[in-house]
Amino acid sequence: MKAYLQVDFNITELELFMQYVEKVPALIEKHEGRYLVKGVEPIVVQSDGETALRSVVIEFPSMERAQSFIQEREDSGLLQIWKQSTRARISLLEGCTE
Repeated sequence: MKAYLQVDFNITELELFMQYVEKVPALIEKHEGRYLVKGVEPIVVQSDGETALRSVVIEFPSMERAQSFIQEREDSGLLQIWKQSTRARISLLEGCTE
């Protein structure tokens, strides 16, 4: 069953963020992920908190592949760059059966 990372974020340090942007696509591809939505400005229909200025959705072929991406992102140091350059909410979602 497919899995999805839904990322809603605001950039706080553009230079650091660009370092992340340069490196993360190769890691996503390594784990068989692909962008479905890439850095768009969301149209907010309802919000009870801070509204993100950008959204990304990444599809993985399985929950295991998504989790291995998440773990390698942390191990590689990319997570630290991400945390220093953004404020974000990231959700891991399991897809529906087809």
